[in-house]
Amino acid sequence: MKINYLKNFIVLSLFFTFGCSNTKYLPKGELLYTGGSVKVEDSILKKKERKNLEAELEALLRPRPNKQFLGLRPKLWIYNVAGVPKKNKGIRNWLRTKVGEAPVFYSKVDLDYNSAVLRNVIENRGYFKVKVSADSTAKDKRATAEYTVFTKRQYKIKSVTFPDDSSAIAKEIAKTSRRSLLKVGKPYDLDVIKSERDRIDSRLKEKGYYYFNPDYILAQVDSTKGDYEVSIKLKIKDETPAKAKIAYTINDIVVYPNFSILKDSVVYKKENVVKYKDFTIIDSTNTFRPRVFDRALYFKKGDFYNRTHHNLSLNRFVNLGTFNFVKNEFKESDSVKNALDAYYYLTLLPKKFIRVEVLGKTNSASYTGSEVNVNWNNRNLLRGAELFTVSIFGGADFQISGQNKGNNIYKVGGEASLTWPRLITPFNFQGSSEFVPKTKATLGYEYQNRINLYALNSFKGSFGYIWKENIRKEHQLDILEVNYVSPNNVTPYYKQEALSDPSLSKVLEKQLIFGPTYSYTYTNTMQKRKKNTFYFNGELDLAGNITGLVTGANAKKMDTIKIFNVPFSQYVKIKTDFRHYLKLGKESQLASRLVLGAGIAYGNSTSLPSIKQFVVGGTNSIRAFRARSIGPGTYKDRDTTTTFLPDQSGDLKLEFSTEYRAKLFSIVRGALFIDAGNIWLLNADPNKPGAEISKDFLKEIAVGAGAGLRFDLSFLVLRTDLAFPLRIPYLPQGQRWVIDDINFGSGSWRKDNLVLNIAIGYPF
Repeated sequence: MKINYLKNFIVLSLFFTFGCSNTKYLPKGELLYTGGSVKVEDSILKKKERKNLEAELEALLRPRPNKQFLGLRPKLWIYNVAGVPKKNKGIRNWLRTKVGEAPVFYSKVDLDYNSAVLRNVIENRGYFKVKVSADSTAKDKRATAEYTVFTKRQYKIKSVTFPDDSSAIAKEIAKTSRRSLLKVGKPYDLDVIKSERDRIDSRLKEKGYYYFNPDYILAQVDSTKGDYEVSIKLKIKDETPAKAKIAYTINDIVVYPNFSILKDSVVYKKENVVKYKDFTIIDSTNTFRPRVFDRALYFKKGDFYNRTHHNLSLNRFVNLGTFNFVKNEFKESDSVKNALDAYYYLTLLPKKFIRVEVLGKTNSASYTGSEVNVNWNNRNLLRGAELFTVSIFGGADFQISGQNKGNNIYKVGGEASLTWPRLITPFNFQGSSEFVPKTKATLGYEYQNRINLYALNSFKGSFGYIWKENIRKEHQLDILEVNYVSPNNVTPYYKQEALSDPSLSKVLEKQLIFGPTYSYTYTNTMQKRKKNTFYFNGELDLAGNITGLVTGANAKKMDTIKIFNVPFSQYVKIKTDFRHYLKLGKESQLASRLVLGAGIAYGNSTSLPSIKQFVVGGTNSIRAFRARSIGPGTYKDRDTTTTFLPDQSGDLKLEFSTEYRAKLFSIVRGALFIDAGNIWLLNADPNKPGAEISKDFLKEIAVGAGAGLRFDLSFLVLRTDLAFPLRIPYLPQGQRWVIDDINFGSGSWRKDNLVLNIAIGYPF
């Protein structure tokens, strides 16, 4: 009861502090405008439709009142108490101009103007002869505005007529009628008519009508015939210019690949002109091979002008990555009737450059660290817009808390890659996307030193393709990916521990992994206005399959087959990552993720390589558990004396997370989350009882929950998550749910259960 009294006291105190105090600062004769409301009087509309319409109309009212929070106006209060600053700097000026918000006076409200706006919008929706009344209410130095909209029945479309004369353009417009946005029986809506004009214009632009535009289409609306119905007749305006009615073809195509935007005109010598297929290249320095432009340009001489090909060509030039500025111009041809000459002016980026990157990062093993990358780049190595990159990097990872505390990781390495802006294949594949398909070859080396444990030499190489169907869909196929890992400098301590725990000896084995990999990514998360957005990534990893088939490798019946005295790995691995984002409000969303993974070793391998196995727990996984502290199955590493991560990895993975995210204030965002999942082995391991997958695998799911803060610093997001377990899979049956044990007031419970994760970036 005392708590309820306290809550009421706090609410009343805030109300009087932020509410009443705001009005005492008002100038004499002024009222504080606290908002407007719209009521739609319509007996036909359903209640939900009427409410939606009222909300839409209220958003049009101007001015907007001062922002509220829980019915209060703290920003207005800050503005008032800050007072008039004496200087244009300092804390008072900052509070008043940056944090605070000036009062919105009722004297600024124009009832007639708002009424006219409402009337215009509602009539554009087909509610003709609408009436709008406006009134206001004033009390305690506050004023509100109330608008009432009286509507009649909404007009519907009775018929739609397209141009029917014999001209070529009229015939093209008539062909588009099947896809018309104007449907008989649908409500009349001016916005839909405008969209229909844009649709017709877009269609004509695909058919060569370069000079046409939507304003040349007139929609004649007749509401005199029919019962609350309109007839719409589309026609081409009489004053439409003659050239807007003509379909143009492409004549000459001229490319200036070394153009300077500082020059007013283009000056060139005859010896700088190169003719290649259907286009002309004018370049005094012979910067590129001509085929670079052949792949980028979609236009061919004699083609009808096409807006899609127009935009695709521009986007491909931009996506080559070698041009800083791309300009396109079409001019009527002097030599061919009803034809356009196309000109492309391309301004180069610097050919060579160095980029230095300083990165902050975290991983699922609860390591936090930094890395420095120095990259040297050549954007046009072989005159084919190839990107050649040489990178040297070094970094360190630290575990602030957990089993690996003190066993820091230091690494250094380098990588060289060459990317061609085409697919190097026996087949002539160009694609129809605005994104240039690419072929990429990579060679790299990394030396990693795990203090007090061991060091690893890692060599990698790959050759494959990257192509995007569109902005949402991307494919990456590595025809060959090779990884070779060799350990050295293994400490006596680690060797001794490996004798008692055979699973630790996996790290001491040389590994040779080679084979193709494929990845597909789909995302529409860039569409910020959509309520539901998705991200999907699927990966397929095939290692040593053909080699194992040819050699007849079978590690279960014979010795493993070696290449360069190293057994090669043979397996199939699949992983999917699906994410869904539900927009709840302007600054809030519900984010969910489902991860499924499976790896099957066979032939020359009896288990997946350690670097390819699945793990759970940590900052980007199930945050209530440390990295590698869960699974597989109900198995638990009971050795609490070890100072390095146990080998709790598996062949199968199931993980689910859901997180409510909302902006709290300024750069601070909050989150509430639940994580669940586990890993399992496909086959029983006598050293890991309970690790094998079974029909009761759902009873072995780990569950955790927590809350966190995210600090959006624009250049990075710093994340802190505090989590605790709800279900522990390695406890005995019937005791795995530990919700009843939660006791935030207990120091021992907090020590054993609360896990603080500090990370950079969102978990997903």
